[in-house]
Amino acid sequence: MIGLAVMGQNLILNMSDHGYTVVAYNRTVSKVDEFLNDAAKGHKNVIGAHSIGETVDLLKRPRKIMLMVKAGQAVDDFIEALLPHLEPGDLIIDGGNSHFPDSIRRTKDLESKGLLFVGTGVSGGEEGARFGPSMMPGGSPKAWPLVKDIFQAICARTPDGAPCCDWMGEDGAGHYVKMVHNGIEYGDIQLICEAYQLLKESLGMSNEEMHRVFTEWNKGELDSYLIEITRDILAYKDEQGEYVLDKILDTAGQKGTGKWASVNSLDLGMPLTLIGEAVYARCLSALKDQRVAASKLLKGPKFQFEGDRAALVEDIRQALLASKIVSYAQGFMLLREAAHEYHWNLNYGGIALVWRAGCIIRSAFLGKIKEAFDRNAGLGNLLLDPYFTGVIERSQPSWRRVVSKAVEAGVAAPAFTTALAFYDGYRSARLPANLLQALRDYFGAHTYERIDRPRGQFFHTNWTGKGGTVSAGTYTV
Repeated sequence: MIGLAVMGQNLILNMSDHGYTVVAYNRTVSKVDEFLNDAAKGHKNVIGAHSIGETVDLLKRPRKIMLMVKAGQAVDDFIEALLPHLEPGDLIIDGGNSHFPDSIRRTKDLESKGLLFVGTGVSGGEEGARFGPSMMPGGSPKAWPLVKDIFQAICARTPDGAPCCDWMGEDGAGHYVKMVHNGIEYGDIQLICEAYQLLKESLGMSNEEMHRVFTEWNKGELDSYLIEITRDILAYKDEQGEYVLDKILDTAGQKGTGKWASVNSLDLGMPLTLIGEAVYARCLSALKDQRVAASKLLKGPKFQFEGDRAALVEDIRQALLASKIVSYAQGFMLLREAAHEYHWNLNYGGIALVWRAGCIIRSAFLGKIKEAFDRNAGLGNLLLDPYFTGVIERSQPSWRRVVSKAVEAGVAAPAFTTALAFYDGYRSARLPANLLQALRDYFGAHTYERIDRPRGQFFHTNWTGKGGTVSAGTYTV
């Protein structure tokens, strides 16, 4: 294991607990001895190394070397440093949050040298790494037998004992699945934040009241790690007895995986609208100084809630559930299109199973997704599964009331709103894109198809009588 930050250290201890001998190395060599004398003290099968050469020499063949370092150039630098010491058949594993095109490139490059490569997503944070993460490996298929037993020993388990780690597919598939996981995580977090804001601003709820609401929500259909920790955060007080949440500056950070998912969805032509809005919501939050200045000039509605508070709380719960379904539906739409584009054989039910425990988006809800793909492996969209269709049908009135109430109250709810807009667009047999194409043809002769002609035939109208009959070439980016 190269890289002794939080994730690297905890994965080593996890492997040690399961009987595996691990060589630990870090570029700042002093951290090796600090680790051996502190966190790894008493773990006799954790061995320290003080150079790349020593690290490789301590390993039996075929060597398995896992990098837990910052994504990007650092990974390439370590690979280059390792190459002179390796032999054909040796394996390099990248366990960081790497961008999937890098994993595609590294797989091809290392295989051309007779080596093997695995790019694996690892989710679950510090606690997951120590006691059982969700793992999403992909890369050289010949590498999977070399790491399967280790990875499935240390990973999380579902309630029925299934390991939350399986082979995702060739080259960049593992890191792609992790990217989509993180994108869905962005969406889940944004939806929870919007529910919190609605409870706080439209109903004027205190932290303690919201703590009780999230406690109840975590007992039902929304049972999940993120709802659970939201419950705990809402109740957490500092040494002065004051809520820590209320002291945190409202500017959000991000490390890129949500952005990568959004950009890739545009490349593949998939409407990943909810995750995109979650990314933009973080960008908007970062404009703190501008927002403070704008708040003094730009006025919203004067709103005072009058009605059944308990009913609105339940509406928000149902809206959160329905929007969450849309987020996952969009995520799996992207996975299906990526499988086609990059020639991967993705197992969608298996992906839901891998996410069922150990990872940040773990929830009871994912069991329903696994069941949906078990019923129909060729399911084109989760919204079309009978279970999810039923939940959406039941939740739809609440969903619409919540979006309306957010607009009335002047509370920004971009994720709730775009989820409903996607649902209404997806269920529409006819959208106004006919006018859109007419406009494009009018100003740019971009052509259009007709409902009374076979698909693939394109037409142009001389709308003004002055444009002539020449049309632009037809293509879709």
